[in-house]
Amino acid sequence: MAKETQSSFFEVEESELLEPTLEPNAPLAARMRPRTFDEFVGQGHLTGPDAALRRMIESDRLGSIILWGPPGVGKTTLAEVIARKTRAHFARVSATSAGVADLRRVVEEARRFRKANGRRTILFIDEIHRFNKAQQDAILPVVENGTVVLIGATTENPSFEVNAALLSRARVYTMNALSDEELKLVVQRVLVDEERGLGKFSLELTPEAEEVLITFANGDARTALNLLEMAVAIGETPEGRVVITSATLENAAQRRTLLYDKGGEQHYDLISALHKTIRGSDPDAALYWLVRMLEGGEEPLFVARRLVRAASEDVGLADPHALVLAMAAQQAVQFLGMPEGALALAQCVTYLSTAPKSNRLYSAYNRVKSDVMSTRNDPVPLHLRNAPTKLMKQLDYGKGYKYAHDYEEGYVYQPNLPEALEGKHYYEPTERGYEKELGERLNHWRNQADETRRKQEPTTTVN
Repeated sequence: MAKETQSSFFEVEESELLEPTLEPNAPLAARMRPRTFDEFVGQGHLTGPDAALRRMIESDRLGSIILWGPPGVGKTTLAEVIARKTRAHFARVSATSAGVADLRRVVEEARRFRKANGRRTILFIDEIHRFNKAQQDAILPVVENGTVVLIGATTENPSFEVNAALLSRARVYTMNALSDEELKLVVQRVLVDEERGLGKFSLELTPEAEEVLITFANGDARTALNLLEMAVAIGETPEGRVVITSATLENAAQRRTLLYDKGGEQHYDLISALHKTIRGSDPDAALYWLVRMLEGGEEPLFVARRLVRAASEDVGLADPHALVLAMAAQQAVQFLGMPEGALALAQCVTYLSTAPKSNRLYSAYNRVKSDVMSTRNDPVPLHLRNAPTKLMKQLDYGKGYKYAHDYEEGYVYQPNLPEALEGKHYYEPTERGYEKELGERLNHWRNQADETRRKQEPTTTVN
């Protein structure tokens, strides 16, 4: 079929993908992009010979899908393999540059292809999470009525970034970061491939350097190949050989780029890991997640706020000093800024992790909240009410109130809850840390209260 004469930034013809042409100086990652399922490394659950997705693609029965995974795992590559395998017209849109008008042009072309030769259109939207609600709504009807089959690629959790209506019409496939062994296989292929890779060089990659490369790549094949390409450029010896050592790679990388998105799922996953490892009394893991967040660029006051929450939710009165230290850490971060404030957060994380744990305050609050929302909100008992005016005193506001300091031990029983809830206990201390002492004190007071209530109960006379 002759190539369309109309220029379009979003359209990729099948013939172009069947015989891809790259400039000689194209990036190594682009040259080594897999062209078939058999060249794929990793994602065997999607691209393996028995994988359901692969069978659907090879039989040209693909429905709308969302490919979700971190950078450099093959989302775009898989879309291009689909373009070569399917008999459908293939249109590509980048969410970073396309708008609603561009989507409408794709839809019109899809209708034209369907009418002219019965061919359906597969619409590939790279970084679909960057589309706003209006843009996603624009493609919903044509996905629903079958005008296009959608393939969306995203690094963000589709549950948060893709409209529920659109998500319900597409199946989500998760693509995983490559393992160290899979990355090593990618690197070895590059080293021996003379056509697209680095096989034409007299190149030596030391075992230590390979380990450094794999660590820096962090499961991202594109990062591994980009770094390797930079190392080749600076690792050539006067004799024309290329020797890549650990120092060569560290020089090329300068600083490892951490996979972290302050506005995405990583933000929530890592803060969850930090909070849960504090609760689990594991200071080593908690410090690890803290540093991952801070070195990834997380807002330190966001971390400080969560530590204040953990101090009350998970340590509570088992160690009352925990909340004091958490607030001090927050103030230290504001006063010192970063990176100096990081140590204050680390001190707080370590303290909270090693402190005795109690969630009894958290549980008590939720039990009280449940009663507040589900029972009558009765008036405050008269003896507990303030009586600043003469009228209020005449109405018995404050009458009968017992001033605790006038009694031995500074305690006296009086009914302080609404009548329907009197005698109910919400806070039950643990036997850990300071709460053990609180529990002994509370039990003593509660026993006195129970005894007083029994004495006040009316006696019944049996005739």
